[in-house]
Amino acid sequence: MRIAVVALGKIGLPLAVQFADSGHDVIGVDVNQRTVDTVNAGVEPFPGEAQLQVKLAELVPAGRLRATTSYSEAIPGADVVVVVVPLFVDDATWEPDFAWMDAATRSIAEHLTPGTLVSYETTLPVGTTRSRWKPLLESGSGLVEGRDFHAVFSPERVLTGRVFADLRKYPKLVGALSPEGAAQAVAFYEAVLQFDQRDDLARPNGVWDLGSAEAAEMAKLAETTYRDVNIGLANQYALFAAEHGIDVYQVIEACNSQPYSHIHRPGIAVGGHCIPVYPRLYLSTDPGADIVRSARLLNASMPSRLVEQAAGLLGSLQGLRAVVLGAAYRGAVKETAFSGVFPTVAALREQGAEVRVHDPLFGDDELRALGLEPYRLGDEVDLAVLHTDHAEYRVLRPADLPGLRLLVDGRNTTDPAEWTGIPRLVVGAG
Repeated sequence: MRIAVVALGKIGLPLAVQFADSGHDVIGVDVNQRTVDTVNAGVEPFPGEAQLQVKLAELVPAGRLRATTSYSEAIPGADVVVVVVPLFVDDATWEPDFAWMDAATRSIAEHLTPGTLVSYETTLPVGTTRSRWKPLLESGSGLVEGRDFHAVFSPERVLTGRVFADLRKYPKLVGALSPEGAAQAVAFYEAVLQFDQRDDLARPNGVWDLGSAEAAEMAKLAETTYRDVNIGLANQYALFAAEHGIDVYQVIEACNSQPYSHIHRPGIAVGGHCIPVYPRLYLSTDPGADIVRSARLLNASMPSRLVEQAAGLLGSLQGLRAVVLGAAYRGAVKETAFSGVFPTVAALREQGAEVRVHDPLFGDDELRALGLEPYRLGDEVDLAVLHTDHAEYRVLRPADLPGLRLLVDGRNTTDPAEWTGIPRLVVGAG
């Protein structure tokens, strides 16, 4: 097959590589010329994705994968177009911002040829494939969906850093606007993906047709929103436990010892491209989902809650030297999308603290480019707030933070035995 992948980001590029590695001819489209040039040189444009560099170095010289900025070069004659363009959410209104995806869809439509399957993998509000992409594709191409081409939705279910492993591990969900579109989508993904055997599933691991685009759209939102709501519940328990001298981690361990409880861990922040964003996409079509809204608001409030607790313990943060440990939204991933570091730094500054940030994955210039002042372990500091569960912080010791008066461990990562004599605040630890 000839496959076009639109947007070569941290998901799109590994997908393009996966398709090419499965024996197909792949061309990627990206608006960033530097990304295109880097890919065409057989070099990964971002670090940290397992196996990506090795596969690029094989596939690009072999002519199985190339990149371009031109839709007119990539789309005409493609058997399949896979769309992984980012969808943003307005921070103030929580409404989806379709600008980039609209532009990409119009460009696809302008060059769309009969017989193409267009598969959207970007997470969407329920109903978007049918009510937004189908009309845009039809009006821009003059073709008719269901007759001349097919539009389907098939969400990505992978995490950066382990995309290739996750593609094998989890069923590939598809939802179409017609039975013919569904059949084409199933055949396509069966031709480009390979799956691990899993005995824990109700049906064999592989491509699962959910019967409609709406069902597939909802499945992606539901599985991610579940995690945000679960973390919100864990944070609610943690706040209550702290007020009553209870160790919430023991409580959660006890609850999860039977098979019907799956309580997640509390923490200072929920970051990344998915968990903080997709509940808001869900709310855009189900505004009455109060449980979703409450969890999202509670999770978003955790940085300021912990900073306020720190201020209460120290009396005031005015003029104190504070460090936030970790800029990345999760451990071992060099990514700051919706990272809790930003609201944590803002909350500390509002309390009058002088704030710096440390992260073993980011250089000083990279932190400054994010608007963060870098900190070096060993510098004098009054307050430390551990935001990211990097492995390096598990072995953090008081000598690394001389002068420290309070450690706020927002991930329960540090070893309490190593911090005797220094107050240590852990959410939900009593």
